[in-house]
Amino acid sequence: MTLRMTNPYYLLPEAGAIPVALEKAVSESGMPLSTLAIAAMRASQINRGSACLWAEVNLARKEGITEDQLATVAAWRDSPFFDDAERAALAFAEAVTEMAHSGGDLVSDELWDTLSRHYDERQRAALILWLAGGTMFNIVNNVVREEAGQVWDNGVL
Repeated sequence: MTLRMTNPYYLLPEAGAIPVALEKAVSESGMPLSTLAIAAMRASQINRGSACLWAEVNLARKEGITEDQLATVAAWRDSPFFDDAERAALAFAEAVTEMAHSGGDLVSDELWDTLSRHYDERQRAALILWLAGGTMFNIVNNVVREEAGQVWDNGVL
């Protein structure tokens, strides 16, 4: 795969403030970074975003996600390695990501209530913004054909 162009975040340095601000906000939300990482991994799998998936796997390892969990994120429903809170976040990640692909509200009241039992409003806000930002980064990286393994020098997790 050949890179089509320099990543827009380098071409428009002011835009580089977006991922830095997002990382700062979510890291102060009380939402476990490990949960954000596996939720974003699942979204990147759906979005076919290898660059972001690679980065999220590294974050997940850094935050203590086990190799068993990493190996079964795509099949989390059938995996014994996730707790109820992580399952709620993974289900939410799938619903939000599918919503971005198909439109409509795929976040059912039942799913929202389950998520709300495990995470407070600030934590849910962090998850929503992290997933929305991740989808944006998946789009950018997929369009320019950013390869997995790229280490960005913008200070993001």
